Amino acid sequence: MRRASGLRTGVVALAVLTPLSGCGGPTAKVRNVKATASPSSTVSGGGVADQIQTRYEQVVQTVLPSVVQITTDLGEGSGVVYDNQGHIVTNAHVVAGAHRFEVTQSSGGKPLKGTLVGAFNADDLAVIKVTGGSLHAARFGDSGPLKVGQIVMAMGNPLGLSGSVTQGIVSALGRTVTSKAEGPFPGATVADAIQTSAAINPGNSGGALVTLTGDVIGIPSAAAIDPELGGAAQGIGFAIPSRTVNRIAPQLIKSGKVTSSGRAALGVMIRAIVDDTGRPTGVGVVRVAKGGPADKAGIQPGDTITAVNGTPTPSPSALAEVLARLQPGATVKVDILRPDGAKKSVQVTLGQLPNS
Repeated sequence: MRRASGLRTGVVALAVLTPLSGCGGPTAKVRNVKATASPSSTVSGGGVADQIQTRYEQVVQTVLPSVVQITTDLGEGSGVVYDNQGHIVTNAHVVAGAHRFEVTQSSGGKPLKGTLVGAFNADDLAVIKVTGGSLHAARFGDSGPLKVGQIVMAMGNPLGLSGSVTQGIVSALGRTVTSKAEGPFPGATVADAIQTSAAINPGNSGGALVTLTGDVIGIPSAAAIDPELGGAAQGIGFAIPSRTVNRIAPQLIKSGKVTSSGRAALGVMIRAIVDDTGRPTGVGVVRVAKGGPADKAGIQPGDTITAVNGTPTPSPSALAEVLARLQPGATVKVDILRPDGAKKSVQVTLGQLPNS
């Protein structure tokens, strides 16, 4: 079963994005292509080329055994072994709504039964656990020092082809990528996402984005789709940075929930507001958490949030993107529209997003 939904990002003007879990079946459709090398395309051995080639091979041999295929009763995806106790990091949208989990190592063998430890939908991360097998933990590095242009590899199970590896570069840093709700998955807004040109496809969700030093610095979660062509936009994929993974995964492993998300929150339940033509015009406040940031600032049910710090928030996803770039404890100006049409601006000291 393929699990896919439209995603958008405020920084890629003409693209929507799709989660990378699921595929149409265990086997991808491929065709054989015969190529004839010309003298100009032949690479001579020796020197830097050989060193890079050797490095690629070493990284694949080291990291690929830590990348697994996850099969649920709803679809397929990938995962990365996080520790030597059998904990595996994946995307929340890979496991959302599922009741059965099987983990297959890149080398094959009998699938291992897994259980869900916990999920944090806001960052599209989850942890499952298996017992038995010969799983090897990957080395999760620090995504902070990444540079645009740095060579990376994506490892996972695209289209059911287990243990696949592609290569590219870090195309951009600090992207904010928002997914729409679909089925049991409520959607997510990932801040500081890594954009990469490494080819990633359905089934890559939850896999590994790896540097040439063998460090996992991201979890691939979405790929861009060209809305005009209706197909994949080549070379535009996004990964959750390892700094986020290393903050969220240990909390899920410890208690099954996240108590320190580092994500700013207003403390409101919201819905989309549209005009007569269906155009989004703001975010309607349905409920306000008692004693929360919005409540203390005087925001009430029935109000419409139209902007935060001067940035328009015509939709829930737009509001989520603004909040994703802010920190808990920050004081922001929130523009609201009262039910009687009165406009007002209030100062809100942001709280912290609880476990979803």
